[in-house]
Amino acid sequence: MPLLTISEVAKQVGLKPSAIRYYEQVGILPRAQRASGQRRYDNTVVYRLALVQRAQQMGFTLEEIRRLFFGFRKATPISERWKKLSERKLAELETLAEQIKAMQTLLRAISEKCNCEALDQCGRGIFRSSCGDAKAAPLRLDQPARKLKQPNSTL
Repeated sequence: MPLLTISEVAKQVGLKPSAIRYYEQVGILPRAQRASGQRRYDNTVVYRLALVQRAQQMGFTLEEIRRLFFGFRKATPISERWKKLSERKLAELETLAEQIKAMQTLLRAISEKCNCEALDQCGRGIFRSSCGDAKAAPLRLDQPARKLKQPNSTL
């Protein structure tokens, strides 16, 4: 089986050669073989890059994709790797969905209830349950905003 140049690989998968070099640099692709100083790839890199592109379209980060390829024991089947990564991504998305709903609620409340005429009035009102109403009960700001849970790095 003939080895492919970086240009040939790039053309097949629709990437720039610089992207392929970057994927090598960050550890998503293994270092390519060299022939006369030029990178040479076997066909498996085309499938790997297609998988990288699809995973990115689904919202996985490059670090998560790198973990898919290299963050498990070699004997771990790809299906089990996907299952572990998918469980983490689903939990992350659920948290993000809760944050989006809270933001939507806040924005709807502001758009429906804000009757402020000046920025300083609104600035004071934003800390109350009803913007522009100085008699409204203050919102509780002593509780920190919830952040996304960071996945455990060990798989």
